[in-house]
Amino acid sequence: MTDITSLFSSPSVSGTLAVERAIAELRAGRPVALTEGAARLLVFPAENLDRESAGLIENLAKGRANLVLSVQRLRRLGVERERPGAIATPRLDVERVGALLADEEARIDAPVASPGAAEEAALDLLRLANLLPGAIVAPLPAPLPQLQEVSGADVRSYRAKKVLSLHLVGRAPVPLEGAPNSEIVVFRGGEGLRDQAAVIVGKPDLSGPVHVRLHSACLTGDLFGSLKCDCGDQLRHTAKIMAESGGGVILYLDQEGRGNGLANKVRAYRLQACGHDTYDADEILGFGLDQRRFGYAARMLDLLGVTRVRLMTNNPAKIEALRAAGLDVTDQRIQGRPTPQNIHYLATKRDRAGHYLDVDLPPAGG
Repeated sequence: MTDITSLFSSPSVSGTLAVERAIAELRAGRPVALTEGAARLLVFPAENLDRESAGLIENLAKGRANLVLSVQRLRRLGVERERPGAIATPRLDVERVGALLADEEARIDAPVASPGAAEEAALDLLRLANLLPGAIVAPLPAPLPQLQEVSGADVRSYRAKKVLSLHLVGRAPVPLEGAPNSEIVVFRGGEGLRDQAAVIVGKPDLSGPVHVRLHSACLTGDLFGSLKCDCGDQLRHTAKIMAESGGGVILYLDQEGRGNGLANKVRAYRLQACGHDTYDADEILGFGLDQRRFGYAARMLDLLGVTRVRLMTNNPAKIEALRAAGLDVTDQRIQGRPTPQNIHYLATKRDRAGHYLDVDLPPAGG
């Protein structure tokens, strides 16, 4: 009889499982071990550091712990670099680590060293877990059986493997307001243990260009009608247009907050309330302009049999991503209604990320 472990024994499967288990451990506030060749590091999310965990890591690290931060966070701290950096933390002071991680007024207080591949993989693992990109790392002389172990190589290859493993798991008709002839299709295998969904509106003709929208989930806008963005407007407007023009496909992607996750999106909202624009707020938290990747979207369209796309968007990055994936793409500009609360947000997306948006800012003080 075949050993049940043979189900998980291939390097590809076991590596993917190790990454997903590491993601789950980190989100639960527990450390993991990350290997790179003969090197082995303890990795702990800096945002979860408290006095108890700091004491435990200090005892293990013997003064050799580092705080690894992203390029964007280091820029906010006053250090321009092309790669992430490591800051020595021989004593894990919780307040100091917290300030270096996310305080909007903090400045660098120690030399910044170049990290190795393992430290960079640690940051990527935190991003996959939708945690702040700040890792406490410390060398491990030997494996610790209680820690989930993952290799840097598996972290780096994880996204590509998950795109290829994406598969359809269920579909059903779901009448929607304004688009009663609709079907929801769910795909499993998405990044970070998250499923993805498609809404097929009407009966689109797959032999010609299909109306498609790549819509990143926005809890505040889509569900609660937030006036800070135009996401909900775009989603509902798109569905209405598709229902009235022969159909289309909305890919509803679990990439909240431009891929940073809901918690970090709300952290960024707090910073925006203090006067920072949407991109500066993300940079203060250590994130780049946009963390989203659209390989999953291209794979979903492939599984649905869509090869020619009329993309409903104002984001040039989405157009470029689908073309890079080999799809025939034309675009149809779409945007939500400007409001007094989102007008500066829309203008910032236009001016800093090149979105195709037609907005006029009110006069200063108006």
